Amino acid sequence: MNDKLVFLGLLYFVQGIPYGLQSSLLPVYLRGAGHSLTRIGLTKILYFPWVLKVLWAPLVDRVGTKRLWLVATVSGLALTCLSSAALSPEAHIWGVAGTLLAMNALASVQDIAVDGAAVGLLKGRSELGLGNTAQVVGYKAGSVFAGGGLLAVIDVAGWGPMFMLLAFVYFGVALFVWGAPVLDDELLRGQAEGRRGVQSDAVHPWRVWRKLLSVPGTPWTMIYVLTYKLGEQGAVTMFPLFLLDNHMTARELGFWNGVIAMGFSICGSSLGGLLLSQFSIGSLMRRVFVMRTVSMVFQSSLLTVLEPSPLMKVMAVLSLSVQHFLGGLITTLTFTTMMHCTQRAEESVQATHYSFLSTLEVLGKLMFSALAGGLVDWVGYPTAFLLFLVLSAGTALHVWRATDTGALREQLKEQPK
Repeated sequence: MNDKLVFLGLLYFVQGIPYGLQSSLLPVYLRGAGHSLTRIGLTKILYFPWVLKVLWAPLVDRVGTKRLWLVATVSGLALTCLSSAALSPEAHIWGVAGTLLAMNALASVQDIAVDGAAVGLLKGRSELGLGNTAQVVGYKAGSVFAGGGLLAVIDVAGWGPMFMLLAFVYFGVALFVWGAPVLDDELLRGQAEGRRGVQSDAVHPWRVWRKLLSVPGTPWTMIYVLTYKLGEQGAVTMFPLFLLDNHMTARELGFWNGVIAMGFSICGSSLGGLLLSQFSIGSLMRRVFVMRTVSMVFQSSLLTVLEPSPLMKVMAVLSLSVQHFLGGLITTLTFTTMMHCTQRAEESVQATHYSFLSTLEVLGKLMFSALAGGLVDWVGYPTAFLLFLVLSAGTALHVWRATDTGALREQLKEQPK
């Protein structure tokens, strides 16, 4: 079991690196180089391959082996990093954008392959729980490594050496996967053969969509996953840049936002699984969403303090930590809600149903993240954060109503077994 956890944790770790580069390192680097918040916000469009993931998932499932896909994608990420090392964001902004887009495309394909590997490797409830913990912690640790650790590297050594370091990391992981004994049984080949039996729906895709939308709770869940992160995502994206403009250096921000705050996010995600064994998901969601709204009120109040001071830095770090902790907790609850909804679908469309919901979840976050920078440039930080707060409060109301009369009512009454 330990071999499986190391294998999965390492793959999810390297999968989280592109996200950390774009969510934490790149905005700070570009802002320090004088780019506008609008341009920085539009870099979120580079995440778009994750939205299209559901389109090429059948290819990964039915062609080749999981080992082959994993080695190919991780090696591709290493080669992309080598290309990025030869570029400069100041002189080759479009070239850098192209390499980051390629990294997201390769990482999204790797995600399909490693998820398929996890389904084949993990057996029983205990292994599934530990495997999902490895997924969340590994991915976020990769994001912390890229967003915090590499920000310190780039501050000392520069852009090129940083990507050379990443290339060596990816090549090492590719060699590890090539010789990994946990894949020797190739239990994963049977998954592709099992899915070939449902190709009649592929000839009539509208039948699949009809089945997806008819699953109980799906319409509510679709709206929820598209909107639950809007206010939080705007604040998480823009508040560090506000601190960079007024209170902190890039190195300080890389440590506090890229390492410490993300550490709190990992703790929140891990705590979510423990709390679900003690409380119903409905009652947890009601409380946590209200707490998130309160934390955003506190964070928004800090925008009125423009003069740098030790107290302001302490309050800012506290705000970042609480926001990331609650965000990690909400993410665990959300993916559990999505899985609960998918379990009501027919077995032949469950994988497609879950991929559909996860694609909407990514789309909702990217859509608003790409616009947040332009909104701040247009109306300023205070007004933009007021909108973020309204959106967060609206999501809390959406969840509260669902636990009273809607899709989460049964889950509010459920007691963990």
